[in-house]
Amino acid sequence: MERAESCQKLYTRLRLWEFPDEYVIEPTDGSSASSLKINRADASMKLIDAIPECSSVRVPKIQTIFGVVGMLKLVAGSYLIVITERECVGSYLGHPIFKVMSLRILPCDHSLKTSSPEQKKVESEFAGLLKVAEKTCGLFFSYDTNLTLSAQRLNDLGDESKLLPLWRQVRGSMPFLWEQIVDLTYKPKFEIVKPEEAPRVAERHFLDLRKKYGSVLAIDLVNTTGGEGRLSEKFASAVQPILSDDLRYIHFDFHKICGHVHFERLSILYDQIADFLDKNGYLLLNDKGEKMKEQLGVVRTNCIDCLDRTNVTQSMIGRKMLELQLRRIGVFAAEETISSHTNLDEKYKILWANHGDDVSIQYSGTPALKGDFVRYGKRTVQGILNDFYNALGRYYFNNFSDGTKQDAIDLLQGHYIVSVSRDMIPPSQKGGLEAVAHFPAAFCLVSLGLFFTILSLSQARYDLRHLFFSALWATISIGIATVVKANGRIFCNRPRLHKPRR
Repeated sequence: MERAESCQKLYTRLRLWEFPDEYVIEPTDGSSASSLKINRADASMKLIDAIPECSSVRVPKIQTIFGVVGMLKLVAGSYLIVITERECVGSYLGHPIFKVMSLRILPCDHSLKTSSPEQKKVESEFAGLLKVAEKTCGLFFSYDTNLTLSAQRLNDLGDESKLLPLWRQVRGSMPFLWEQIVDLTYKPKFEIVKPEEAPRVAERHFLDLRKKYGSVLAIDLVNTTGGEGRLSEKFASAVQPILSDDLRYIHFDFHKICGHVHFERLSILYDQIADFLDKNGYLLLNDKGEKMKEQLGVVRTNCIDCLDRTNVTQSMIGRKMLELQLRRIGVFAAEETISSHTNLDEKYKILWANHGDDVSIQYSGTPALKGDFVRYGKRTVQGILNDFYNALGRYYFNNFSDGTKQDAIDLLQGHYIVSVSRDMIPPSQKGGLEAVAHFPAAFCLVSLGLFFTILSLSQARYDLRHLFFSALWATISIGIATVVKANGRIFCNRPRLHKPRR
């Protein structure tokens, strides 16, 4: 990556002109730069020096935007994606960092009028996914620096007036092929895919990590029993052949050791990894930008979805490393800790709690579980109740909306490229039971059957025929519930662009 000074500066504010036949994007920073004209019929682009004239039949809509994400081509038309709202959430290396608060999808699909009915139908399917993509949360950007690179890799921290220490850690799931397909149960079964390839996949994964970060300490937080236990056993056996001085593996059964409230027992884990943290250090630059110390290794933490247990654990490790750094640059005395400074302690907890919530909301749709411990340093009754509500929310999102959300993200970020020849069959086309499978309808039918069962039973003392009707309604309800349970996967909202195994 080039240094920021040598890169062309991006415009931070633009004016969008929406004419009936074209879009015009005009920089509004006071420069005399050209504007970009985009044809609404075929999405062709051209730089222009002046805004087209307006008239009574060409009255444009005008809106301020804060960036152009890109252009996405579907079956019959293209779509321009722009940022309409942003929020500055902090700074990195002196550069402001923004969170995308609102996106807008602008169609360049006038050619759709001459398309075939089949193309229009498919286009409508994909355009619907883009509407979902507009609501994607957790997107961040900077006009001045690359957020995907750490400070150590950028090695461009500008003019700092003091020593600047930085440290990084990563989270990642089980490093082999496995899946957990939604099927209406609260915890779907874990399935290991191609278990014979697990050692090769794990070796490739950790080789990539070592190339990027140096030594790796893998901390596995999952249970030792049940489905998680089988995954943990496979993880341990897969990495066993490649363990070395540069790759360590530690299993720490978070739920067994810490339970739901005793998170202070994470100190047991810290005692096991303290030597690795001391040995591999952190990045430290002096006021001239020269490296005085370099991070030589990274801690990789995982649970199942790398959200709740991982966030609590990373918060603890991050706290310990920050204390080491503050002692190194003379801010803290030898035995001084963050918890001895109330204001700093509170800000640190809030920072990590917000971080955990943002990651969790983007992935699961709800804030992180166990967030009260990260935010307040202890478990609370309100926090436990919030975990219950969030767990119910996750169940709903996971089973009934995340499939469409995943398709929308894949489409927005280019993980799925639309092909006219392949996608002339709409992604939602279904057959057999799947064509009529609709969980809300099935739930309503079961509920209605139970209602009439109870109603008939209440009338049975007046007319014994109601016993027959109550048995009939109960049989119908049980039959529908049995069919839904046996075919749970097809009643769930699953991704359709990248189709999972059944």
